[in-house]
Amino acid sequence: MVLLHHFVHGLLLFAIITGCAQKKDTSKEKIIQNSTISKINGLSLVAAPDSLSAKSIASLKEVNANYVTVMPFGFIRSLNHPEIIYNQERQWFGETREGVSQYVELLHKNKINVMMKPQIWVWNGEYTGWVEMGSETDWLQLEETYKNFILDFAKVAEAKEIEIFCIGTELEKFIEHRPEYWRELITEVKKIYRGKLTYAANWDEYKRVPFWDGLDYIGVDAYFPISESKTPTVEEAIAGWKRWKTELKDFSEKENKKILFAEYGYRSVNLSGKEPWKSDRQMTSVNLEAQANLLEGLYQTVWEEDWFAGGFLWKWFIINEKVGGTDDNQFTPQNKPVLQLISKQYSTQKE
Repeated sequence: MVLLHHFVHGLLLFAIITGCAQKKDTSKEKIIQNSTISKINGLSLVAAPDSLSAKSIASLKEVNANYVTVMPFGFIRSLNHPEIIYNQERQWFGETREGVSQYVELLHKNKINVMMKPQIWVWNGEYTGWVEMGSETDWLQLEETYKNFILDFAKVAEAKEIEIFCIGTELEKFIEHRPEYWRELITEVKKIYRGKLTYAANWDEYKRVPFWDGLDYIGVDAYFPISESKTPTVEEAIAGWKRWKTELKDFSEKENKKILFAEYGYRSVNLSGKEPWKSDRQMTSVNLEAQANLLEGLYQTVWEEDWFAGGFLWKWFIINEKVGGTDDNQFTPQNKPVLQLISKQYSTQKE
């Protein structure tokens, strides 16, 4: 999910907004990549006002991550507003071309691979899946500004030899209304960028995306409802994944593409397996055990499967010592007991 940033960041976004093809392989003999290839053991790196430092890299190494997502942002005023604003001077450093370039250079220097995942932010944090224009004129303007946004960062991805590029995140209505545009966008991206491509579909959207044949991975933001228990056990989490595991495996085989969790994770809060996408501040309890049990259930269920490429845990901040902790009920695993589980899981399949 594209989740709410801190309130101060929200004020900054308001200032910015107001201030300014691969052909489908039909061969039945093609085999999905062998499971002996290392999994993508990734973290979703939250853009920050500051540059990435050697100290930040050390915390990534400690958890044995071999991939990191960098996320430049573009902003729109409302769900039906067609103009995307990005790479502004007043944005946080990590959200800009210069910022992601600095992040990637240091990550690569330290042998950590990268997925670039440009995202759009709707003012007030409204869900991007509902972005929908009211007229043909507005659709055309949205298409043009979104293309500029994506192609500009595709150029950065190519120049910095980024391993994976994500063409969009949770844009269900945009895809539903303008499917041919997305195929054309993929073609344009491929003229610029030679790495692997994906799209980050929401957990209840991925089976309706019509252009997986043009991409390398089926990207899923894996916030599947798993359990209605206040504190699910590992066994309950495994049982809750059974249905989704079957659906993902079947879909992977149908499309002959591996599944990549473009985002996955759970809050350290009561009932965090019921609606894992929720980030509202009304959920105030702290439940470190629920977060750990749900993640262990996910790892035991899907991580070793042949059809599964790996995933990016939501979310990781660059200043490790100032976030998370045992009083924190948000997604980050930083400075929480669950970190030991993640580090152990990621250490088993390092590149």
